[in-house]
Amino acid sequence: MILNQNSKKFLAISSFMMALAIALGAFGAHGLKSIVSDSMLIVYKTGIDYHFYNTLGLFAVSFMISMKPDCKKLIISAWLIVIGMIIFSFSLYLLVLLNLPILGAITPIGGTLLIISWLIVAYSLIKE
Repeated sequence: MILNQNSKKFLAISSFMMALAIALGAFGAHGLKSIVSDSMLIVYKTGIDYHFYNTLGLFAVSFMISMKPDCKKLIISAWLIVIGMIIFSFSLYLLVLLNLPILGAITPIGGTLLIISWLIVAYSLIKE
């Protein structure tokens, strides 16, 4: 299989995001236990979970893009996954690390972008 530029770009982003998810997950599991409350650890873990799941999904979409290189909807959905994942997960990470509850108001924006991105993936696979 020959990968096109968009596939390579999103596979590279996926690889970086996976490494980051592992590092941040390890930090949360080992470095935060003595610093934050159990309820804040759960918030942090939610960010990690969504970070992992959507990174795996981005890997899959990257390969879909290589199979359908002219499908603009898949490329748009890949960018929305990246942006949504950053807004969702990183707002939770920062909420816990900086103890700024106002950041919780940003999290649903990321979640909404993730929902939209996955609906676009479904639509593009059905219609194209």
